[in-house]
Amino acid sequence: MRGTTLSARGWTQDGGDLWETLGRLDEAGCARYVVTDVTKDGTLQGPNLDLLGSREPERYGSETLAALTARMDAWAAGRGVTLRHVQSNHEGFLVDAVRDAARDGLSGAIVNAAAYTHTSIALRDVFLATRLPFVEVHLSNVWAREEFRRTNHLVDLAIGSVCGLGGDGYLLGLEGLLTALRRP
Repeated sequence: MRGTTLSARGWTQDGGDLWETLGRLDEAGCARYVVTDVTKDGTLQGPNLDLLGSREPERYGSETLAALTARMDAWAAGRGVTLRHVQSNHEGFLVDAVRDAARDGLSGAIVNAAAYTHTSIALRDVFLATRLPFVEVHLSNVWAREEFRRTNHLVDLAIGSVCGLGGDGYLLGLEGLLTALRRP
């Protein structure tokens, strides 16, 4: 399997190139969005995941988003896969990223929509519209948490779902996604 790099393009509200803007945000230490490319696949990270390591460490662990993406990169590199990471706290931005990933020919995605899992019909609709295959990942066990978190607008569209295993769930999700995409 050859590794590839995400070539998705998008545009910001001011007409600037999405990836150039993301690069500037990332350099400023304000990563806002994650699309990760796995052999032309992606990872979508939802709201507040940029706070990993400091937000409720007893629930989400002490690993930062930067450390988690580094672990995913190392895991992927061992399989000839290159990842590109983006994270957003903004629903419309995430919707655009899914649409752009599908348009650019990505074959699948790892998705942690975070709180948008429970509220976003827009994300559900873009996955239905694009038919982009994905594995859903959650750091915590959402089924053992508050009742409102048991509403999930994405899980029935997903290839599979991994929850409650912390950052290791991303690696399991990546493995599952790659396995599913290799099936005839």
